[in-house]
Amino acid sequence: MGEPTEIQQNGGRMPDGATRAAQTRTATLRARVREQRRSPARPRIWFELALIGLSYWIYSLVRNAVPEQESVAQKHAGWIWDLEHSLGIAVERSINHSIDSVGWLITGMNYYYATLHFVVTIGVLVWLYRRHPGRYVAVRTVLFVTTAIALVGFYFFPLAPPRLMTDGGFIDTVKTHSTWGSMASGPATHVSNQFAAMPSMHIGWSMWCGLTIFFLARRTWVRVLGLLYPAATLVVIVATANHFWMDAVGGELCLLVGFLAARWFYHSWVYRLPQVPAREEKPAEPVVVPEQWSEPAVSSARR
Repeated sequence: MGEPTEIQQNGGRMPDGATRAAQTRTATLRARVREQRRSPARPRIWFELALIGLSYWIYSLVRNAVPEQESVAQKHAGWIWDLEHSLGIAVERSINHSIDSVGWLITGMNYYYATLHFVVTIGVLVWLYRRHPGRYVAVRTVLFVTTAIALVGFYFFPLAPPRLMTDGGFIDTVKTHSTWGSMASGPATHVSNQFAAMPSMHIGWSMWCGLTIFFLARRTWVRVLGLLYPAATLVVIVATANHFWMDAVGGELCLLVGFLAARWFYHSWVYRLPQVPAREEKPAEPVVVPEQWSEPAVSSARR
């Protein structure tokens, strides 16, 4: 019989060279993960568009696939309304009736509710991608986590919005003023879940937009507009009777979890990450000193 091989001599283990190579690959992978956490790379535009499109399709599919348990949703609406009365904040009906009397204002709010929710969010994503590529992935992750948690809320806590609440006395401003401003009113009623009101993603997404603009924009007036956007959205969702105050609180809690999840993964608050990925930063150009500047020194050295 021949001499035992190296693997046999090591008790069936891989040669030291192979072990060291595997350890090197593992260390390299860990280093890349750490680098990605410290300074996320800019994603490719085609990948990002596909990811956002797929994510929104899944969001809509899951949100609208939740069984519309009207009796449970009405019961939950009663709980929320009673809770707000006990807290002394049940003023949604008064706001709804007061603003409904101003036709041009409530009509504008209906269109605001239907459009800006998507337009502003997409606009902020595009701005992030172009101006803050080093922060884009992390900040976008906050939005994704927030929305994923909201889907859980839609499934386990169906809730009738105020305008559909039995004997709530609220006005459905979309129907009253013959406008389009809610996916759960008019012709869209049959393709959208009417009882996915808790938490409010109008508030969750608008606050995400507002904070992103406030922390990353340079001009003061733009930063102020960023903060005003979620505040205006809060007034709109209440005035149009699409949400209770507590729905807004639910949306804010989802957003908070989204920020904490990103903080845990990236080991930093998302707005503190580098504006440009480290691998895209241009190296500092060497300073070229004119040759004549060094001549005196050379001459004196020769002396």
